[in-house]
Formats: sequence, C-alpha cells, structure tokens
Amino acid sequence: MADLQIEGEREPLLGDTPGSREWDILETEEHYKSRWRSIRILYLTMFLSSVGFSIVILSIWPYLQKIDQTADTRFLGWVIASYSLGQMVASPIFGLWSNYRPRKEPLVVSIFISVAANCLYAYVHIPASHNKYYMLVARGLLGIGAGNVAVVRSYTAGATSLQERTSSMANISMCQALGFILGPASTDEIEVPQGNIDQVAVVAINVLFFVALFIFAVFETIIAPLTMDMYAWTQEQAVLYNGIILAALGVEAVVIFVGVKLLSKKIGERAILLGGLIVVWVGFFILLPWGNQFPKIQWEDLHNNSIPNTTFGEIIIGLWKSPMEDDNERPTGCSIEQAWCLYTPVIHLAQFLTSVVLIGVGYPVCNLMSYTLYSKVLGPKPQGVYMGWLTASGSGARILGPMFISQVYAHWGPRWAFSLMCGIVVLTITLLGVVYTRLIALSVRYGRIQE
Repeated sequence: MADLQIEGEREPLLGDTPGSREWDILETEEHYKSRWRSIRILYLTMFLSSVGFSIVILSIWPYLQKIDQTADTRFLGWVIASYSLGQMVASPIFGLWSNYRPRKEPLVVSIFISVAANCLYAYVHIPASHNKYYMLVARGLLGIGAGNVAVVRSYTAGATSLQERTSSMANISMCQALGFILGPASTDEIEVPQGNIDQVAVVAINVLFFVALFIFAVFETIIAPLTMDMYAWTQEQAVLYNGIILAALGVEAVVIFVGVKLLSKKIGERAILLGGLIVVWVGFFILLPWGNQFPKIQWEDLHNNSIPNTTFGEIIIGLWKSPMEDDNERPTGCSIEQAWCLYTPVIHLAQFLTSVVLIGVGYPVCNLMSYTLYSKVLGPKPQGVYMGWLTASGSGARILGPMFISQVYAHWGPRWAFSLMCGIVVLTITLLGVVYTRLIALSVRYGRIQE
C-alpha cells in the first residue's frame, strides 16, 4: 500500500481531454513527455506575458501625464484597475471554456486580444482629445487577454501530481518573475478519492489570494507617485530607477521561488504562507513616515504646464525632453495640491528600499502558496472554473487595490495608506490562523495518503 501511495503521488491528475479520467492505466513514457512539453509551452506563455506587462507598467503614469493633462493620480487608479476588471470578467469565462473545449482555443483568443490591446495602447497619444479614456479601454482589453492565466493554472494543476504540483506552480511563478527582468492514471491511489471539496477552505484561499494580489496592486500603483513625491524625482528618473528596482525584485523572486520549492518539502505550504504574510506586514510597517524631515514641496501646478504629445516608444526609453522644453524646468517634489505634503515626514530612501526588499520576499511567497494550496484542496477534478474564480478574485484585488491606494494616498497621504495596509494584513493573518487546519489536500482530508 505504501508503494502504491508513493507511486500515486507521481501520477498526473487529469487526462489531456478536459474531464477524462483514465485511472486504470499507468502513464506511458510518451504521455509523460507530451504533458511536460505542454506544461513548458505554458511556462513560455507566462514568461512572454510577464515581459510585456513589465515593459508597460512603469510607463503608465508618465505616459498618462504626457497624453492628457487632465489626468491625475485618482484617474491613474482607474486606469490600472481597468486591467484587472477585464481580467476578472474574462478569467471565469476562459476557465469554463477550457473545461468543455480544448484549452488551446481560449489561449489563442486571449493572445489575439492582448496583441490588439497593446497596439491600441501604443497609439493612444494620437487622438486630439479624450486620450486618457482610450488608455482606459486599452488597459481593460489587455486585462481580458490576461484572463488566460486561469487556463494556464488549471491545465498545470490537472497535468501534475501532488508531488509535482508545488514545483510546477513555482516554475510558473518563476517564469513570470523572469519576465520582469528582461494526464491520465490514478492520483494518490488507483481509484479516485471520493468526497466533497471543503468549500470553507476554497473561500478562504480566494480571500488569501485576493490579499496577495491586493498587495501587488498597491505596490505597482504607488511606486511611481510615491518616489516622485518623496524624492523629487523627475518622470525620467522615476521610470529609470523604479525599472531597476522592479528588475531587482524579479531576480529576488526567482531566488525566492527556488527556495520555496525546497523549503515546502520540509515545513509545508501553510507555514510558508504564514511567514510570507508576516514579512509583508513588516514591509508595510517600515514604510510609515517618521522624523522631522519633510519632502520638497512642488509649488507650481503641473497641469498648467504645456506638455507636448510624445510617442509610446519615447516614453519607454525615457526621451522626455523636447527642443522647446528642458526637463530641469519642470517642477518636482510633493504637489501642494496634496495637503498632507505640508505635514507628513518624508519616507527615507533607506526605509523605502528596505520595504521593497521585504515586500519583494513576501508577495511571491503568498502568491505561490495560495494557488498551490488551492489546487490541492480542489483535488483530482477539472479545475478550470475554480481556477477562473481564483484568478477573478485576484483581478478584483487589482481593481480595488489601485482605487484604494490612489484615493487614500491623494487625500490622506502615505501614513494612512500604509497603516491601513498593515491592518489588512493583520486581519489576513488572523483568517489564516482560523482555517489553518483545513488547508490540506483532498486526498489527505479523506485519508487516502498521509500529509
């Protein structure tokens, strides 16, 4: 029986056809090579998608300021949230689609949508007016294309055994991180484990994943405005320096994913998830402003300046200067329109960088452990719809995250924004403690194998 259980852990959960369960045969070498070839193609898909995302994300705020002088940080929140709104709507649809049709169909359609959305984004500077709304639409369409993440995770969960799952999920996340820098047979035994999915655990992990993506959304939204306000960085400097920071975080994430793959075998996914949340809390706590030094005040209103249209290519490579305007003449610092700039201490660069490192450790850990645990809780069943809802919950977080941070930051400043983030993480740690014993694989829950 022990040999059978060990062998079962090495077998894939689902067949190539959605819903098929050829549990009575052992996997052939040909099928083994076939399913891993498909999984590696999806690794490449996630890598390329992440490359495109990382190129664009840092340019959004400067690009938005260039193409439409009426855009402010509050509208920035809507622009970034539109991506996640599109992803939230599309993810369950693509997930359901993949349950009943070949998975390549939603993948191909999503890729075409992404290409069209990127083309629109590249040319939103051309119309004579309402440019910010064209950007809003472009980001929304790009989010719809990104709904294929649900299909990728569903297929990977279905094509791997419990023993392979954490490593495969880590590889998906590793491919995403690298982008920021540049089957049939039995499951655990011969028969399918019987029993209902723990819906409490399912809901809890959706909430945990929501918080993980909320953290990322807050970070990616606030990094450009925060550094420009606190350190009087120009638009060119913000794109350059923050690009370097995100690239370094990509390297850090790769190291974290490798470490998590090894550490999870010793202490388990739940303990690692708890540790990741604690590290994130420390990261946000460090960001709280203190001391008697205040940021440089930008007395001149940026919206009164005449800023010529610039092509997307110039935005990306940082060619902000025009023959009629020198970059040094543009006002920098914390805008007087934000009243908190007058009484909120500056966040020292050492504080900021330390926080970035800690959040860069905690976020990928929380992200990876959430959907690894999720796939194990669901057990050996088609997971397209469930993975669609998980991705949708993450997309919801990336809708609310930018809206939350842009509004709180604009009205009350970083002290309130990061204090509230600390409170959210504390509540999430409490939730994890409550459901900790329920976050186990379906086969473990029904006694098919020992944890």
